[in-house]
Amino acid sequence: RQLTPSHLDWLRSLPFDSVYRGEVYLCHATPKDDNLYWLESVSPEGHVFLKPIEAIAALAEGIDLPLILCGHSHLPRAVRLSDGRLIVNPGSVGCAAYDDELPCYHKVEVGHPLASYAILENTAAGWIWQFRTVAYDHMAMSALAAERGRADWASALATGWVR
Repeated sequence: RQLTPSHLDWLRSLPFDSVYRGEVYLCHATPKDDNLYWLESVSPEGHVFLKPIEAIAALAEGIDLPLILCGHSHLPRAVRLSDGRLIVNPGSVGCAAYDDELPCYHKVEVGHPLASYAILENTAAGWIWQFRTVAYDHMAMSALAAERGRADWASALATGWVR
């Protein structure tokens, strides 16, 4: 129920990015910046929206693999590039809403507390995906956040909204 120093050491030991089986590129956010959304942009007013395809493709430059997996925004989303490469953000397991100061103040809200993930399949036509949600004991996690003095996280975990 709580990360130990050894858990944190293990997390710090993980590589910035990775390639799986020579055909899947994995990173947390983007290939060069762990705090930049790959598939979304944030307006100066704090609105989160789908980034233009040209900007998404520019971030994938030099990655000549058919499947790219990223995260960071916690929003389940898939984008097929014009050359056929697929970029997938599976969403979040346990954090369906948050607010952030970078690049400016904004909220990311899925609108439900369910865990999100993606099922990927390599077919003759290329990679395809299905997004799935699954219930988990989000109220227990919300209560734990409240016990730790994080009312903001407690609300987000309980509802999938930032309040």
